[in-house]
Amino acid sequence: MKETRLFDILSRYLEKFPNQKVALAGKPNDVWVKYSIQEYIEKTNDVSYALIKLGIKAGDKVAIIGSNKPEWNMLDMGIMQIGAITVPIYPTITEKDYLYILNHCEAKLAVIEGTEVMNKIINIMPDTPNLQYVYTFINRDKFPYLEQLFDLGKENRVPEILEKCKAVVKTTDCATIIYTSGTTGQPKGVMLSHSNILNQIDNLKQTPDPKSNIAFSFLPLSHAYERMLVFLYQYLGMSVYYAKNLGTIADNLKEINPTMMSTVPRMLEKIYDKILNSGKKLKGANRWIFFWAVNVAKKYKIEEEDRSWCYSIKHNIADKLVYSTLRKNIGGNFDIVVSGAASIQAHLASFFSAIGMPVFEGYGLTETSPVIAVSSREKYGREVGTVGFPLPGVEVKITDAGEVVCRGHNVMLGYYKDEAMTQQVIDKDGWFHTGDMGKFTDRGQLMLTGRIKNIFKTSLGKYVNPELIETKFSESRFIDSIIVVGENQKFVGALIVPDFAFIKNWCTLHDVEYTTPAEMIKNKYIIRRYAKEIEKYNTLFSDTEKIKKFALIADEWTIQNGILTPTLKVKRNVVQERYKSDIDKLFT
Repeated sequence: MKETRLFDILSRYLEKFPNQKVALAGKPNDVWVKYSIQEYIEKTNDVSYALIKLGIKAGDKVAIIGSNKPEWNMLDMGIMQIGAITVPIYPTITEKDYLYILNHCEAKLAVIEGTEVMNKIINIMPDTPNLQYVYTFINRDKFPYLEQLFDLGKENRVPEILEKCKAVVKTTDCATIIYTSGTTGQPKGVMLSHSNILNQIDNLKQTPDPKSNIAFSFLPLSHAYERMLVFLYQYLGMSVYYAKNLGTIADNLKEINPTMMSTVPRMLEKIYDKILNSGKKLKGANRWIFFWAVNVAKKYKIEEEDRSWCYSIKHNIADKLVYSTLRKNIGGNFDIVVSGAASIQAHLASFFSAIGMPVFEGYGLTETSPVIAVSSREKYGREVGTVGFPLPGVEVKITDAGEVVCRGHNVMLGYYKDEAMTQQVIDKDGWFHTGDMGKFTDRGQLMLTGRIKNIFKTSLGKYVNPELIETKFSESRFIDSIIVVGENQKFVGALIVPDFAFIKNWCTLHDVEYTTPAEMIKNKYIIRRYAKEIEKYNTLFSDTEKIKKFALIADEWTIQNGILTPTLKVKRNVVQERYKSDIDKLFT
């Protein structure tokens, strides 16, 4: 790989794929707005020229607070080209967090999206002395806006100065500071170099098929996982299409028929539930065939040699009768779907792979740029229940305490302004301590078994790994979200958010009047049915791990109400604090 800085990917794209008509595309309104690589580079350079004119220098921090769109990439590349450092910030965090992050990184300029974010920034500006410039993505009559930044660049195009700025940027320089979403304490600023991320690309470029040419993106670019993959897409000359918003994903998929995308298990669970609900509307033989095909899919083996000839015949029939229609409805032309952020349930991995959406699992943290291990196309490289083999150049071992640790080209430069915390997670021998528990299979794939900090001990001295229990119970159609609790208690309990869409259908079938979520969680028939569901899954666990009491929660857990992270993981500490009275009732 001759590219040594992330912005070198643009030159590579132009050289290798000059005829690619769509490098980036977004849908701000009802029509796709597309940019060629030539237009992408021109706008990126104009960002650089504008920043130079405003006095932004190498090492300065520039914040991007916005959802996925082509302009996000133009800003990102334009910032890095002059040696400045991109600080991506989620547009869903609190005013307090904005104040902390912008002051901690000493951002000189921020580009922001939405009136809600803008109002938060206005409120904190008197307390952010380093923030000299604020631009909005569109004109909101409060600040200069992005089109004016592009125009400023056009008016001050001095290629020789830009080339000098680019020439002094080294591969080992910090390219970005990514603040972890953080479930506890203040966000930590993870410093990643150009080299950190380029090495990821170098070791992942063989993962997509060479014919894979259209990528779809909806996970936030503020997250290391999605941003790295979008760099990979550009390196491979793929067209990157951004979802209009989370509510339009299904429609957007049908419009563009992507060959690759990344997702999180929670999104796959929702697609799976939607598929099952569509089957329930069928009648007679069609319904029977549909659910027969679903059961065939859930038994799918990744390796062809592990499938019997009898199974292969069933799969071929199911594909003609059912899977081909599902692919068409999903907008499927998928070569690969990468799932990260949390472990995917085995039956989901098998199901989607069977219907023609091959699921590859990845694992890592922001601090590891982010990938540590990932599924691959080599033999047994996509073993269900594992996250694949460690990346080349990344050493991974399991400590005596069962913790996954790694070292190599992917480990961060450190936490910004926090050497003490850096030394806590990176030991003297260079091993980064992930905080995750895991083990290796006989074939060398990595399996994750939970977070060390989430494991608790009951008052009887028994250790419980809540994530193992939650993963299994989440297979239930009745359960949208579940948190297992019971630290220092005599038994294990759980808070459960029902899947109310499923409950509504269940009520119709069982002649139970459906009213509101708040009323349904108190309904004796519903409570009785959940008790039966708990009893069913409890048979899979030891007595110590069995859920003895549960509470149904009527609230939806979302990013907006602060319970889910931007990658849709549940913040345990927030749940335990917000529902303390419900938890206390379980154990009194």
